[in-house]
Amino acid sequence: MNRTILVADDHPLFRQALILAIERVAPEARIVEAGTLARAAELAATAEDLALVLLDLKMPGAEGFSGVALLHAERPGVPILVVSSAGGLAVAHEACRFGAVGFIGKDRPLEDIEAAIADALAGKAITGPADPEIDAVAEKVAGLTPMQLKVLLGVLHGRLNKQIAYDLSISEATVKAHMTAVLRKLDVQNRTQAVLAARALGLGITH
Repeated sequence: MNRTILVADDHPLFRQALILAIERVAPEARIVEAGTLARAAELAATAEDLALVLLDLKMPGAEGFSGVALLHAERPGVPILVVSSAGGLAVAHEACRFGAVGFIGKDRPLEDIEAAIADALAGKAITGPADPEIDAVAEKVAGLTPMQLKVLLGVLHGRLNKQIAYDLSISEATVKAHMTAVLRKLDVQNRTQAVLAARALGLGITH
């Protein structure tokens, strides 16, 4: 089966531009599209032979780098190329802490986007300056399961356990169990510390 590439962006016209770039670089690829983070996560979890994800940081349902973290949790071995209007090396390097392999601005020429896609498919990744403290927390966040991340994001939005349970169609007891696991994995003692740890890495902060 041909490899699959997921294009996750809420702007149909830009999705078409990305699809054009993909078709030039990998004409054999099967392309699937998502306009929301929830749909992107669903496709990431189920797509066969998924080779690459092109992700907009600002899609509906995403804040900060939560989209990168969630899709990385769904398919840890699949490279994520962030394609976003949020610019700067700092944003690129932070995105890579959560599992992205590269970053390209939406304002770049189509040829540059094609080159970034080719690099990502070839296994090339950008690296940022090391920050041992932030990198250590990022590694812990990257170790959360998709459901644990969803529960943490619910906490970041100030949702109560029963509200998070309703949002995710799980029991309140399951929410508590996931939150206990989140606290353990982040090596923090309570929800407030978990929020601080996540906010320090851009989760819950719109870029």
